[in-house]
Parts: sequence; structure tokens; C-alpha cells
Amino acid sequence: MLKFFFYGYIIYLVVLSFITFVAYGADKSKAKKQAWRTPEKVLLGMSFFGGAFGGYAAMLMFRHKTKHWYFQIVNILGLVLHAALIVFLAYKVFFA
Repeated sequence: MLKFFFYGYIIYLVVLSFITFVAYGADKSKAKKQAWRTPEKVLLGMSFFGGAFGGYAAMLMFRHKTKHWYFQIVNILGLVLHAALIVFLAYKVFFA
């Protein structure tokens, strides 16, 4: 059962990272066109709750939200949190 949760969690992170990457890219595009934007709290929430890899990659690729220190912090905290959880679950699944 734990192995199923582990692989499901990995899939969740990959999917949410892709969605977050697309959301950051769309927000950058809308910013250039001065159109309606995605609220910052939505982008931050997506990054923190599993999409940090996609969010951080999008920040670097699109050069979007890089001047906001709190985006840097939230993405790094999200990366550390989810990486630690992956390591913990992997240990429990494969070594315990």
C-alpha cells in the first residue's frame, strides 16, 4: 500500500509541476499583453503544494517573478519539503 502511495505521490508532483510551469508561462504572457493575471497567491500555492520544480524552472526559463524574494523562498521551501518527503517515503518503501 505504501508503494502505491509513493508512486502516486511522484505522479502527483510531476503533473502539478507541469501545470505550475504552464501557469507561470501563461502569467508571463499575460503580463506582456497587460491582460488579466493569475493571482500571486495561486502561483505561490501551486508551487508550495507540489509544483515547486515546475515553478522554479518557469521562473528561470521565463524570467518571471524572479525579483520577488517570496517567490524564491516559497519555491525553494517547496522543493526541500517535497524532496525530503520523497526521500522519507523511498526509505520506508524500499529499505524498511
